[in-house]
Amino acid sequence: MPADPIDRLTELLALAGFKSLQIIENKQLIDYLTLLVHWNARTNLTAVRDPDAILERHFLESIACAHALPAGIATLLDYGSGAGFPGIPIAICRPEIAVTLAESQNKKAAFLQEAIRITGISARVHPARAETLTGTYDCVTLRAVDRMEEAIRSAARLVAPNGWLAPLTTQSELPRIRSAAGANLTWSEPIPLPGSDQRILALAQRAIASS
Repeated sequence: MPADPIDRLTELLALAGFKSLQIIENKQLIDYLTLLVHWNARTNLTAVRDPDAILERHFLESIACAHALPAGIATLLDYGSGAGFPGIPIAICRPEIAVTLAESQNKKAAFLQEAIRITGISARVHPARAETLTGTYDCVTLRAVDRMEEAIRSAARLVAPNGWLAPLTTQSELPRIRSAAGANLTWSEPIPLPGSDQRILALAQRAIASS
């Protein structure tokens, strides 16, 4: 772990142009990081194992996503949540949002349940493939999921009317993602994410069905 992970996270946020987080947010994020590092030693949650690199690559991008998501989102699905990015940082930084973490791998789903317990966030785990969900959400996020284009097609069906599809991706992948998402979505200008000149948050809003 960094000598003081809160100081390191604050430094990374400042370099990316973000304000310092609240005390409770810092505590929840560091509790999450500590748990992730502990579990990652025996379970392959993320290929990035160095705590400082986890802060820089995963936490920073997820916090940036949380701040960039539009206002008015009440429910959010993190599709293929894995180790909880960006869903858990979103639940920490945007506590008004009820987050569902969809993860079909048993060990990862168990980790997510423990992360919810440790941090006390308003979230729940769907321990199965996201495709099995039947409801819709104000926002659906995706980050580093397998078969992204296939996942985008499925995720788009879970976006409520007037809701948002929010993949974290790259400039080069964006045309394929837009094509896979289908019609009835209006894409906004991509939002750059910190840590890479290629990483972006793509936002698309679903049209309200005409009566």
